[in-house]
Amino acid sequence: MTAISEQSSSNPAGFIGLYKRIIKLPERIPFSLIQLAARVAVAHVFWQSAQTKLASWPVTMQLFANEYNLPFVDPSIAAPLATAAELAGSVLIFLGLFSRVAALMLLGVVSVIQIFVYPENWAEHLLWASLLLLVLMRGAGALSIDRLAERHFDGANAGSER
Repeated sequence: MTAISEQSSSNPAGFIGLYKRIIKLPERIPFSLIQLAARVAVAHVFWQSAQTKLASWPVTMQLFANEYNLPFVDPSIAAPLATAAELAGSVLIFLGLFSRVAALMLLGVVSVIQIFVYPENWAEHLLWASLLLLVLMRGAGALSIDRLAERHFDGANAGSER
């Protein structure tokens, strides 16, 4: 009698059982796909931003000089630095190469934008920061160059220990 009652309590029938099975379906999504989606989404944001800066460099310089008002950094240094960080960070994040370093770098960019440039866009910046924090905390995932490098170097170290 206990086996029957345990089975029915762990896998209830009817509407409640169906509901519980449906809400557990997302748990079957591989986390590596979530990591990949986060990387692609945030890479796209920063790649597009860098491309916009490069498309009209005189306008970019004017924005850095007149609108952005970054303290302590000359616009002639801030503009190329920000553009380089966005380009490099987006490519590295997309590929999953040195992804934690790239995420940290882009978190710095997001922080500067939030604090000094567009503080009213906090919700958008929080979204970007959340994706970057996921990469920083959990890595690029199984579908990344970081993972390939990790496997390669772990295999090379195992061979040299013999």
